[in-house]
Amino acid sequence: MEKYSQVIFDKNTVEFVTVAAEYCGFLERARDMKRYDFVDTALKILPLLYLKATLLPPCEPIGEDEPEIFVTEEDYELIRRTVAGVLGAKDDYLEVFLPDMAYSDTPIKKCISEDLADIYQDLKDFISVFQLGLNETMNDSLATCQENFALYWGQKLVNTLRALHDVKYNQPDDEEEQGEFGNSEDEFCSEKGCDCHDDDCDCHDDDCHCHDDDCHCHEHGHHHHY
Repeated sequence: MEKYSQVIFDKNTVEFVTVAAEYCGFLERARDMKRYDFVDTALKILPLLYLKATLLPPCEPIGEDEPEIFVTEEDYELIRRTVAGVLGAKDDYLEVFLPDMAYSDTPIKKCISEDLADIYQDLKDFISVFQLGLNETMNDSLATCQENFALYWGQKLVNTLRALHDVKYNQPDDEEEQGEFGNSEDEFCSEKGCDCHDDDCDCHDDDCHCHDDDCHCHEHGHHHHY
């Protein structure tokens, strides 16, 4: 088996492809979601996406051509507008971790919807190439995605993660959003200290929150929060 075949069929690559596809599907289905549900899901999938990207095996491009682009400007705008519509007034945030801040005394306004759409664009192009099933182009698409993660969308992910955390955990002022984000008892798992909304919650399993078949939490007392 050629070297690039070993990389693209590596366990960590397959898991990254799976999470990337789930992220794209999540945004494509977001139109009818309530803000609370959208933010709650995003706060779970984004850290997992970051983790899986960091575990990818080293990958070098083989071909001379750039990987094919699938996401059109219309596709991008649809995702951005959908997310902006769900988040409403909570879409904007002030960003301080940007190169432009070196020349500015004030924070720069950013949009969660734009960040998530930027990440979507890279990942959708990547998984679309993978779905074609051609080993060389799959390899080169993976190499491009890795490079873009390091230079571009990885930083966007952690920036917008901070903004989403703020949306969920900073208590809102208006009564309507108190209903969405308020910690009513019937919204949460009955286990003390558990804030899960997951039907597959494993909180009662010795405090382990993993849903991974390879979980070793009980061997060393570790607690994974994906």
